[in-house]
Amino acid sequence: MAARSRRRRGADRGQVTIEFLGMTPLIILTLVLLWQFVLTGYTWTLAGNAADEAVRAATAAHPYDRQNACEQAGKDKLPDAWAGEADVTCATANGYVTARVDLQVPVLFPGTIAFPFEVEGKAGAIEEETG
Repeated sequence: MAARSRRRRGADRGQVTIEFLGMTPLIILTLVLLWQFVLTGYTWTLAGNAADEAVRAATAAHPYDRQNACEQAGKDKLPDAWAGEADVTCATANGYVTARVDLQVPVLFPGTIAFPFEVEGKAGAIEEETG
């Protein structure tokens, strides 16, 4: 009886390894998808912050230099991987300045390739008096 139970225990040797190898692609796919969601969220956060910085600089700038100040401030604090393709625009209407920042969402590694869609950040503020 003892010899029979010893033989039975040895028959399952390696089963855990096989099961783990079978699950490895699913584990890797899950980690890749989670990382991509993190990158998308981070890009969205960067776009919103860049729009805030851009509108803040544009409200204090001279009207003739507003777009340049807006674009420079919007790209100033962006990481290099996002700043290269960033599109920063400002507009003024009825004393209200708005900024819009469009950023590309990178695929897995920032600075390489990007998805064909953009994340948009918007901000607005009242125009300051320049005198």
